[in-house]
Amino acid sequence: MKNNNLPDMLHNQEEEWLLNSFENGEWQTVKNIQQEKEKALEAASNYLQKDTRINIRISSSDLKRIKQKAAYEGLPYQTLIASILHKYSAGH
Repeated sequence: MKNNNLPDMLHNQEEEWLLNSFENGEWQTVKNIQQEKEKALEAASNYLQKDTRINIRISSSDLKRIKQKAAYEGLPYQTLIASILHKYSAGH
């Protein structure tokens, strides 16, 4: 069930597998979908809550490159920095 009105996008191997699985009708809705949605929203809220502000000094050239990478990813640069810091602190 591909939507030919959408531009072609590059997918990594996992995204391609998920997309093919979904399009082949292999996914099923869980019986208690509302309860699962509420659990997922609560977990995301607890996990993704940003409650502390920091200030850092970095070189202007580093910031410029970070902003370029963020723009390429379609993200605000602060979001990209927060994501990088989160991945690092989580050991990824």
